[in-house]
Amino acid sequence: MTKKPIILGIESSCDETAVAVIKGNKDIPEILSNIVSSQVDIHKEFGGVVPELAARSHMEKIDLIAKKAIDESGVKLKDIDAVAATAGPGLIVCLSVGLSFGKAIAGSLNKPFIAVNHLEGHALSPKLNSKIEYPYLLLLISGGHTQYLSVESLGKYKRLGTTIDDALGETFDKTAKLLGIEFPGGPKIEEFAKKGDPNKFKLPKPIINKGGCNLSFAGLKTAVLRITKEIKSEKEKFDLAASFQKTIEEILNEKTKIAFKQFKQRNKTTKNTFVIAGGVAANKGIRNKLITLSKENNFETIFPDINLCSDNAAMIAMVGLEKFQLNKFDNLDFPANPRWALDENAKFLKGAGVNF
Repeated sequence: MTKKPIILGIESSCDETAVAVIKGNKDIPEILSNIVSSQVDIHKEFGGVVPELAARSHMEKIDLIAKKAIDESGVKLKDIDAVAATAGPGLIVCLSVGLSFGKAIAGSLNKPFIAVNHLEGHALSPKLNSKIEYPYLLLLISGGHTQYLSVESLGKYKRLGTTIDDALGETFDKTAKLLGIEFPGGPKIEEFAKKGDPNKFKLPKPIINKGGCNLSFAGLKTAVLRITKEIKSEKEKFDLAASFQKTIEEILNEKTKIAFKQFKQRNKTTKNTFVIAGGVAANKGIRNKLITLSKENNFETIFPDINLCSDNAAMIAMVGLEKFQLNKFDNLDFPANPRWALDENAKFLKGAGVNF
C-alpha cells in the first residue's frame, strides 16, 4: 500500500503565525492539525498591522505553534514527507520568519522543501473540504488582495480582473475604523449592517460600467469618510454600515457577471465552478449574493470552510501536497518575494491614471 504523503505547512506572511499538518487522501486531504495564533491584541491600539511588531511576535511564537501542531497531529516530525512554507507575497520581515523556519526543518530532516505563493494557498484552500477539478473561476477577496482569476492548473493562472486601488478587505477594515469599530473591524461590519437601513445612504460604485471585471474601492471609501463626518447618531452608523454592505454586494454582483462571461470564453468546460476564497469570503451577505448569482448563471459555488477563509497553514500545506505529488521542489536558498503575483504576465494596474 502506497504511503499517504504528510505535509507540514507554515504561514507567516502578515499577522498570523500558523502551522499545520495534512495527510493526502484520494480525493480530499485530511487536516491533522491547523494551529493559528492571532496577533489582534498586539496591533489593536495601532488600528492596523505594524510589520516590526508582527515579525517579532512570529519569532517568539513559531517554535511553540509548530510544536503544538505536531503534537496535535499525532505525527512524529521524522515522518513528515515535505515542508511547505509561504515565500510571498506579504510583509518581508514576516515572510522571512516562517520561510527560514521551514527551510531549517526541511534541511535538518533532509526532506523536500516547497516554497508556496500565499495567494495560491487561498486559491487551493477549498480543496481541503471539496473535490474540485481544474479549471475553475476564483474570486480572491482578502485584506491585501482582490482578484478574479482563471485557475487552469497548479501554477497556471490567468488574471481576469483586479482592484486598481484598495483591496476589499482593507476597504472593510478602514470603513469599520471610520465607524468607530475596533481593529480588525471588517468582520463586524455585517453585525452593524443588520441593525441599519441599507437604502439610507447612496454610495458610489467606482468603474462599475467600465474596466471589465476590474474593481475600484477608493472612491467608495472616500464617500464613507465624508458621511461619517456628518453622522450624529448610532442609528446613522448602522445605516451607513448597511448601505456599505449593500453597495459592496452590488459591485461584486455586477463584476462577477463579467468574470463569468470571460471565464466561459476562455474555458470550454462541461461544468462551471466558481470558488470564492480569502478572509472576506466569510462575509455571509456576500456569500448569499454570489450563490444566487451563480445559480442564475449555471455556476457551482464553492467556499473554503469558514476557518480556512482567513490566513492559515493548512492551505499552504495543500499547495505543498499538490506540488509534492508532482515532485516540484525548491532549493533552500529560495528567496522571500513580497510582491509575488499569481499571474506574473498580468498588467500592473494601480492608480488614478489606469487605462483599461
